[in-house]
Amino acid sequence: MLQWQAVGKRKRSVARVYLRPGTGDIIVNKRLVEDYFPNAVLRSLIRQPLVHTETAEKMNVHINVRGGGISGQAGAVRLGISRALVYYSPDLRETLKKAGFLTRDSRIIERKKYGQKKARKRFQYSKR
Repeated sequence: MLQWQAVGKRKRSVARVYLRPGTGDIIVNKRLVEDYFPNAVLRSLIRQPLVHTETAEKMNVHINVRGGGISGQAGAVRLGISRALVYYSPDLRETLKKAGFLTRDSRIIERKKYGQKKARKRFQYSKR
């Protein structure tokens, strides 16, 4: 079977994306995208690369995503779909790059420092 696959990451989320020729179905963790991502904003975020490259009705997308929260998972899926589209057609790279879909958002949670309450929060200083 003809398919293209890629991995997208965001925060603690990892999405494995499999792109196949088809009718435009998006399946996330064996569920429809509408069931997995009830938020319409996140669903539109996921579809952005497909709509931007006019491949939304030509490709079926199967996604395995784990880790992190729902927003981070949506960002990971978007990056994974974008990378898979580049494997499908290298001509789409310039379009996706200009739209910013191939940029990995590298912001992650800062670690907690020893002797302190949180990553940035400090204990109150008192001279007396």
